[in-house]
Amino acid sequence: MILSVIGFVLCGLAGLALVLIGRREDPLASAPDLFETVLGSRTARIAILVLWWWLGWHFLVAQTVDPN
Repeated sequence: MILSVIGFVLCGLAGLALVLIGRREDPLASAPDLFETVLGSRTARIAILVLWWWLGWHFLVAQTVDPN
């Protein structure tokens, strides 16, 4: 479990690093432009929804459903 948490923290730090890199003088794309492009695809919206569902299930619901 601790390995999973470390993995998510590293992903968050990588995301933060990408945001900071994107704020340079000559960025390739801004965050709103990126979200507009990504969320323009129905497949991407469904994938994001499934990802959030998976995270919520494993970190919120699974703790309360465990019979032990």
